[in-house]
Amino acid sequence: MSSESVEAAVAEILRAIDPEPGREGLERTPTRVARALAYMTRGYAEDPKTVINNALFTEQYSEMIVVRDIDFYSLCEHHILPFFGKAHVAYLPRNHIVGISKIARLVEVFARRLQVQERMTTQIAKTIEEHLKPLGVAVVLEGEHLCMRMRGVEKPNSFVVTSAMLGGFRSNQETRAEFMNLIGRR
Repeated sequence: MSSESVEAAVAEILRAIDPEPGREGLERTPTRVARALAYMTRGYAEDPKTVINNALFTEQYSEMIVVRDIDFYSLCEHHILPFFGKAHVAYLPRNHIVGISKIARLVEVFARRLQVQERMTTQIAKTIEEHLKPLGVAVVLEGEHLCMRMRGVEKPNSFVVTSAMLGGFRSNQETRAEFMNLIGRR
């Protein structure tokens, strides 16, 4: 992402929407917005495979591993407005475990891109499945979308819950129920 091109585009937007785009409060806004967008979309510069593969360990552990309540912040690709919430990720290992902080890092990699919650949910699950080859993967995201709260339908108390259930979480209702119970969802 070229900082200069983002700054120029933001300056153009400001000229289009504000009657005084040159006032003191907006003078450095194009630079600030370019920096903020670079930070909020830094996930494009990270390779999810690298995040996972740097911390794979051989371990004979076959019970469910759950990392829950992972805070995430993302930008809706339709309106470039924030959505944020909690991610809950579980997997059933098959000879390999991953460092638990890597699960949170993986959520961050996909959240820090222009996104839709449904795709982000699937990307997290499929990346874990591809690199760990577990018996199953479960991902639930609970998100608040400012594009629904601030504009359009303006529903301030709405939440979006998405899930991806792969392998044993899809085929075994008891496994799925255990996961949902562990994350506090029925």
